[in-house]
Amino acid sequence: MATFFTLLGFLAGAFTTIAFLPQVLHTYRSKSAGDLSWPMLLIFNVGLALWFTYGVYLNSWPMILANGITLLLNAFIIGMKVKYGAAANHEDAKARRAGQLERNRNSLAPTRSSE
Repeated sequence: MATFFTLLGFLAGAFTTIAFLPQVLHTYRSKSAGDLSWPMLLIFNVGLALWFTYGVYLNSWPMILANGITLLLNAFIIGMKVKYGAAANHEDAKARRAGQLERNRNSLAPTRSSE
C-alpha cells in the first residue's frame, strides 16, 4: 500500500510542477514578468522551501523532487523578473501615460451632435 501512495505522491508532484511550466515559458518568451507580483513570488518561494525542508525531514522523495524542481522554476522566474522588471516597468508606465494622454485628448475634443 505504501508503494501506491508513493506513486500517488510522485504523480501529484509531477502535475503541480508541470502546471508551473507554462508560466515559466511565457515569462521567458515575452521577456516580461511585470504581471507577477513580488509578494506572491516571494511567499510562494518560502512555502516551497518549507515544503522541501519538510520533505527532507520525512525523507519523502515525492515532496523533495516536486518542491525542489518548482523552487528552481520559481527562482528562474524571480531571476527573469529582476532582469526584465526594470525595463518592462518603465515601458508599461510609458504606455499607460500615453494611453492616459490619448484619453485626455479625446475627452477635450469638441463633439458634434447629429442634428
